Amino acid sequence: MDKKDTKKTLEVMDDKPDPGPLSESSELFSFGVIADIQYADLEDGYNFQGSRRRYYRHSLLHLQCAIEHWNKESSPPCCVLQLGDIIDGYNAQYKASEKSLELVLNTFQTLKVPVHHTWGNHEFYNFSRDYLTNSKLNTRFLEDQIARHPETMPSESYYAYHFVPFPKFRFILLDAYDMSVLGVDQSSPKFQQCLKILREHNPNTELNSPQGLSEPQFVQFNGGFSQEQLNWLNEVLTFSDRNQEKVVIAIFPFTPRPLTVCAWPGITETSWQSFGLTSVWCVSSPVTRMMVATLRIPLVCTTST
Repeated sequence: MDKKDTKKTLEVMDDKPDPGPLSESSELFSFGVIADIQYADLEDGYNFQGSRRRYYRHSLLHLQCAIEHWNKESSPPCCVLQLGDIIDGYNAQYKASEKSLELVLNTFQTLKVPVHHTWGNHEFYNFSRDYLTNSKLNTRFLEDQIARHPETMPSESYYAYHFVPFPKFRFILLDAYDMSVLGVDQSSPKFQQCLKILREHNPNTELNSPQGLSEPQFVQFNGGFSQEQLNWLNEVLTFSDRNQEKVVIAIFPFTPRPLTVCAWPGITETSWQSFGLTSVWCVSSPVTRMMVATLRIPLVCTTST
């Protein structure tokens, strides 16, 4: 986490003609976003490349400040999206994973609105997928149950769900490590399948190294989406399009630059673009720093195009 963390408010606008400036009384709904807290009870360190300083203990203070800010807003956010890497992988080395996670989650307890958690690589450095499924980092119980549309119910084999924080706005959380060698038993068929994918694209002895790769996203610390999850996503997006909903996709922060932090396989990098929807926004952030934001959406822009 970078010391130069920023707190900012972003306005998400529709691609329709500018309706003119919003007045002070214009009704908005907002949601908070925070990523890469990466807490550890450690002295300062550096990222994997050694190029950026990390302030492990200090990250908890930034989280506390973000929560205080959200709690004091005159129009509180409807919810907060926590985009993964809630604690740092070093916790596993010092056998402090559960203690650190509990400390951060206790801090989130002071937040006055619901928080939705996604999982990143540092979650899997500390815990198995089975552990996470049964932990407080699983917020799937907040899922929106759509009557008479069972195709929008996600499978138990991946961690993804959707919910509606405001009418005509559907949020979708995706499992970016659905296909991964992290967090799964090495004897399992899924591990063997994912390892095969990795080795087909990455001949390096060190699978976290992108050295010499034409597709540098094929490294061990990345993951991808199964066809099953993509099919489910298609069903939810189709439902939302038919019902003229805006869609916000929340995903662990994969970014197209640098390519080493893109999802694999390659078809999963921007999967939702294939559905022909123009009302889909992706909430993500660079993995190089903690990001705190409040996204405000004008309620005058609630119809799908």
